Amino acid sequence: MVMDDLKTLILLLGCAANLLLIAGILWSIFQPERRVWPPERSTATHKTIVWGMTCLGFGSTIILGFLEWGAFDFHWAIRWGLGFGLIVLGNAVVWSAVMQLGMGATSGDDGVLRSGGLYLFSRNPQYVADIAILIGIGLFSASILAWPVICTGIAALVLAVFAEERWLIDRFGDAYRNYLHTTRRFL
Repeated sequence: MVMDDLKTLILLLGCAANLLLIAGILWSIFQPERRVWPPERSTATHKTIVWGMTCLGFGSTIILGFLEWGAFDFHWAIRWGLGFGLIVLGNAVVWSAVMQLGMGATSGDDGVLRSGGLYLFSRNPQYVADIAILIGIGLFSASILAWPVICTGIAALVLAVFAEERWLIDRFGDAYRNYLHTTRRFL
């Protein structure tokens, strides 16, 4: 009984964190003059809140995956081949993209427009990789309860792109508009 309560608590925390991110992102899309993502001016408090919610969402997914390991009866090839493969590939891509863009710009600081490297193939390689990681965790762990957190996390990642595009146009103007026409949003 205690384990079920723990799983429920982690599920609620993960979904709540992701839903708060979604709310902030939607606010930013529909109220760009008072956006919260990307911030007009990045502060330590802002970074702590955004990264805290992001880590809570990802962390809840991982913890639920361990607590409910194997709840779905997925074939080993799906779990270890596809699931584990997405986690490894996603991490390789996301950390490579973070290194290309810079940790500050990843956290909402002003940066320079990157259109080479991984950004040549996708305008949002970090988000694509994060989505791959979340799906990989769900497949690898075969957890049932992780999926609501995964789905709300994916929704936040997809919506963040739309909040950022307008901000990037404001920041980089025609250079970003040209980039929009030459590089796909996701894949």
